[in-house]
Amino acid sequence: MALEPLTQANGLFVIARGHALGGAQEIALKFKETCALHAEAISAAEVRHGPMTLVGKDFPVLILGQNDETRDSVVELANEFAGRGAMVMHAGIDVAGGLALPTLSAGPIVAPVLQVLSFYRMCEALARRRGFDPDRPPHLAKVTETL
Repeated sequence: MALEPLTQANGLFVIARGHALGGAQEIALKFKETCALHAEAISAAEVRHGPMTLVGKDFPVLILGQNDETRDSVVELANEFAGRGAMVMHAGIDVAGGLALPTLSAGPIVAPVLQVLSFYRMCEALARRRGFDPDRPPHLAKVTETL
């Protein structure tokens, strides 16, 4: 289960490409808001331009994929990270040695939405395990007033 290794984590990458990149951004934001866990959403294409240097043994990465033209490059990246000993969690793709997160199968436009929806339950459980109330994040107002 993804909760155990993320309970003590200091940071992670949420990686996706194409239609799933917006979902990766939402997931990274929720990790920060509810779990006080530094998470960075990054494109599977852009991570190769430097940030991948951070990914090594036990570094957590959550990689999202969908069945479209981006799939092969995302799977290749996930397998590379797994080969480095990173903790690879994935949804929508298969990775040898990775931790598959539960999600429903769907077309490439709908799949990222379903991945985010299934992630919310994990995020809530992780927040509680890390000692936070996900419904009352510290220093965060549910309503933002613009003057």
